[in-house]
Amino acid sequence: QVQLVESGGGLVQAGGSLRLSCAASGIMHSVNVMGWYRQAPGKQRELVAVFTSGGRTNYADSLKDRFTISRNNAKNTVYLQMTSLKPEDTAVYYCYFNVGNWRKTDYWGQGTQVTVSS
Repeated sequence: QVQLVESGGGLVQAGGSLRLSCAASGIMHSVNVMGWYRQAPGKQRELVAVFTSGGRTNYADSLKDRFTISRNNAKNTVYLQMTSLKPEDTAVYYCYFNVGNWRKTDYWGQGTQVTVSS
């Protein structure tokens, strides 16, 4: 059973920084995609940043200058360093893994709240 456990969310003032972590366990097959999405109140879930197969990164254009994704493959852990945070970054941040070879399965973390005060 794959489990994703996120940590690092919280309340921060505008201009501050936070680092999110997501540790995956129970992964028995290859990881195709790992990364982060977010969902603000009243909005659809959107891409923040992911690693795709082959180690490439894909960022939301509006976030690439302030957010950095990194990972520790040996620990199946992915991180998101967020800097210069803005109130509009307030959202629930979800960890995401796509796993499998012939059968690919999506896994989501429970979400971690990030609130940026002005």
